[in-house]
Amino acid sequence: MTPNARVDAGRPPLLRLMEPGTGWLSWLNLVWSIWIFLVPLMDRKAFPHWLAPTLASYAVFLLLFHRVHYGDRRWVPWGALAMALLGFAITPLNPGAQGYVIYACAYVPFCLVPRRAIVMMCALLALYSAYWLWLGFPWLFVLNAVIVGLVVGLMNVHYIRRRQADTALKLSHDEVRRLAALAERERIGRDLHDLLGHTLSLVALKSELAGKLVERDPAAARRELDEVSRVAREALTQVRSAVTGIRAAGLGAELASARLLLEADAVELQYALAPVTLPPEIETVLALTVREAVTNIQRHARARHAEVTLSSTPREVKLCIADDGRGGAIAPGNGLSGMRERLEALGGKLRIESSAAGTRLEACVPLPKAAASPPDEGLGAAAA
Repeated sequence: MTPNARVDAGRPPLLRLMEPGTGWLSWLNLVWSIWIFLVPLMDRKAFPHWLAPTLASYAVFLLLFHRVHYGDRRWVPWGALAMALLGFAITPLNPGAQGYVIYACAYVPFCLVPRRAIVMMCALLALYSAYWLWLGFPWLFVLNAVIVGLVVGLMNVHYIRRRQADTALKLSHDEVRRLAALAERERIGRDLHDLLGHTLSLVALKSELAGKLVERDPAAARRELDEVSRVAREALTQVRSAVTGIRAAGLGAELASARLLLEADAVELQYALAPVTLPPEIETVLALTVREAVTNIQRHARARHAEVTLSSTPREVKLCIADDGRGGAIAPGNGLSGMRERLEALGGKLRIESSAAGTRLEACVPLPKAAASPPDEGLGAAAA
């Protein structure tokens, strides 16, 4: 019994009931309202005139239910109060109307902070219990309203607190990503300034000098122009190298993103990286391999555990990605084909083994001699 947290200015159309996250699943909460009709049927002689008032009250209840779940959120406290009043009004004719009070308790946590919501639920149930006993009904049967009302209300208190924590965590992640992107933009700006500032100043000075020498000393002017061309070519090479580094995908960052993606789908990810410094082009290809493999695990594998390991020898580096999901025949799509092509462009190879016990992907890439021996500081070993 959780109303939609969306705030709307006007009355939403009924078509919104079919929208993802709000739709017809909310109506499953009405299954518990069947007790409103079953209780008087157990003793028809004691409550001979229950049907007409109950049907009328239930029609009002359905309107309130719709407004609470799909209307302006400011309607929630008024809807909860109106449901409680329905319970008080119909109980003398139908003790099953205690169900209205239980629904009211379910929506109180969406109106108040947790502590006040608990106090309000206890006060409402205490007042209803006193009213029940004043009507002369057996006290044992009111325990159902008290216990169920408190349980459902406390579950919604927990739901709200968990949702608030999830929202705060998402905002924290968004802020971290924003600050990281800002820091990266500032770094790129500094690098480009350091890279191009001196070079462009030198090109401008030599171009002016060549313009002054072109009539007095054509040979010297030609030398200056040749120097301008050389400096420009060097600058172009440096810019291309810098852009390649900017575009390179980091393996560590990709694993962190993979962990967030899989944990959001209840998949545990463990990873370990060997202490080896990879050339940017190899690290980028391996990072993209992790991205594609983890995306496939999240979409298709239905796994519960996944593992990523990076090992190295003096001649090659091997990336293994395994999961315990449903395996079987794999139809290579654009993702796997692109993964294989990127690896083969570096002289590497891709191997995939899939069975009912899961899928294992191995990507092997030969290392250049400069990266074959592990330095003092590399990717390092990591485990999650």
